[in-house]
Amino acid sequence: MTVAVSAAAIFVLFTVLHDASHYSISTHRWVNVAFGRVAMLFVSPLISFKSFAFIHIEHHRNTNDDENDPDHFVSGAPTWQVPVRFALMDVPYLAFLVRNLGRRPRAEVLETAFLITASAAVIVGCSVSGHLWTLAVVYLIPERVAMFVLAWWFDWLPHHDLEDTQQENRYRATRNRVGAEWILTPLLLSQNYHLVHHLHPSIPFHRYVAAWRRNEEAYLERDAAIGTVFGQQLDPQEYREWKRLNGRLAPILPIRAPRRSSASHPVFHRVPVASVERLTGDSVLVRFAVPDQLRDQFAFQAGQHLTVRTDLGGEGVRRSYSICSSVASGELAIGVKHIPGGAFSSFAMGQLRAGDVLELMTPAGSFGTPVDPLAAKTYVAIAAGSGITPILSVLTTTLEVEAESRFTLIYGNRDAGSTMFGEQLADLETLYADRLRVIHVRSRDPRHPAPLRGRVDGARLAAWLTTDLAAAAVDEWFLCGPVEMVTDLRDVLLDHGVSTERLHVELFHGYDRPRVTDGYRPANVTVRLSGQQRELALDAGDTVLESALKAGVEAPYACLGGACGTCRAKVLQGSVEMDQDFALSPSDLAGGYVLTCQSHPTSSSVVVDYDA
Repeated sequence: MTVAVSAAAIFVLFTVLHDASHYSISTHRWVNVAFGRVAMLFVSPLISFKSFAFIHIEHHRNTNDDENDPDHFVSGAPTWQVPVRFALMDVPYLAFLVRNLGRRPRAEVLETAFLITASAAVIVGCSVSGHLWTLAVVYLIPERVAMFVLAWWFDWLPHHDLEDTQQENRYRATRNRVGAEWILTPLLLSQNYHLVHHLHPSIPFHRYVAAWRRNEEAYLERDAAIGTVFGQQLDPQEYREWKRLNGRLAPILPIRAPRRSSASHPVFHRVPVASVERLTGDSVLVRFAVPDQLRDQFAFQAGQHLTVRTDLGGEGVRRSYSICSSVASGELAIGVKHIPGGAFSSFAMGQLRAGDVLELMTPAGSFGTPVDPLAAKTYVAIAAGSGITPILSVLTTTLEVEAESRFTLIYGNRDAGSTMFGEQLADLETLYADRLRVIHVRSRDPRHPAPLRGRVDGARLAAWLTTDLAAAAVDEWFLCGPVEMVTDLRDVLLDHGVSTERLHVELFHGYDRPRVTDGYRPANVTVRLSGQQRELALDAGDTVLESALKAGVEAPYACLGGACGTCRAKVLQGSVEMDQDFALSPSDLAGGYVLTCQSHPTSSSVVVDYDA
């Protein structure tokens, strides 16, 4: 473990040394020298940083020149000698320095001599004191391991088998290596784009990819050298064809499309709380520590929600909260915003702690849309207040899985202090700068830009639709927030030709409607749940869910307002009429699914299946 950790640290520190030698860490020269000297002590304390910088710049000037390129010791090695030369990469550096001592400042030569002497003294001192093996495990062995990998990845992979020198053709003195970039770029610390480094040595390593993408066609016009991850060499036309066929596959490999819960219908399990983190003055983020044996049941898709059940002082409480974590994060988390007088939100804000156990219902709901790693879509989401919670999950999951898709979020709040996940959204904007745009609208912030002050309403959306949010250019719309806002925005979008299949609505509460019993009659209801079947007598005016609960059936439910979709079931026989529905998609309705909390039988007998 010590050898592995030390070798990895030395490998990473080489990039610090490398960027310092090109003065690309800072605009202040002394900062680069300071970082370079510290990193050099770990990478190879046999030469001074300035000597290394001199040698490395000579490599850039004379790339692939057998006589004058110090790195040609590795890149031009016969195949059978390659493993040995990898581990001895610093030997030609020392030899090159000796040959050029007359060209170097006296102070630099003395510093190198001091470092060689000090290194030898440390080794001798450890030998005499009986600590040589400790030194070997902590540094000497890891340093050779790191040197082996550095020579292989930073010198041999970019340069081997290329005949042009830097002076002859700078576009073919080294290469880019494409494919599997989701792992290759972080593993090689962007040195798979080594051609960009040789063309623009002052660019720091973390900007190589952006530089290539920005100038790609110009490089290809100059016949840039390109190879695949498996070593196949591509000319520019072959690269364009390779990119067309395979380029979009490279970013998707680390993330798979999310899967649904394995539970046949929503059921409760006891799950401990992992952490409770304050988001704003009136909201918290609650993470859950899902036991391994329940992970399949708590697998979720972006936009789904959890129902929480707990006993607060003898009063049973059941509330639904949207999952706000991304599918790829491996976390299960909800955001809870305090409602004055709210039983669970007050408890979560003031009393809930890590280690407490809550009853969680397995994920339910269909607010999100299926994600496709090969899709290249345009998404727009509009949220207000805690309506961000399901949209945050949809947004992060989509951007992670669909590498070619773009997302615009319009988010309404009172002010910056009341904005849930404000910092996380800012981080996501930085991470997906070219694919994510967040527009904050604030109603009580006099310092906010005037065009974005006020509330998100139908008039504001209609104005956006005539400027930079053309309805026809958006593939999917998501709306979540207060009922009045969501219904207003929905009507505007429908008036502008947005189809219901592309319009996704999530409400935390349905409309409160007076109970109507006239026109309904008793019926016989058969309920299938958990592989069992119960026949019930339904009273006139009752919903299917009410009849099941009266009979002691543990049917799933949460909001009772037609907003959450937890009570979703499929009608197998007979017919029903729903009072209201804010949770089912057009495909759900076409498939015969209903919300049992809103469903009144319109036939003498009805069969519903929660397991379908």
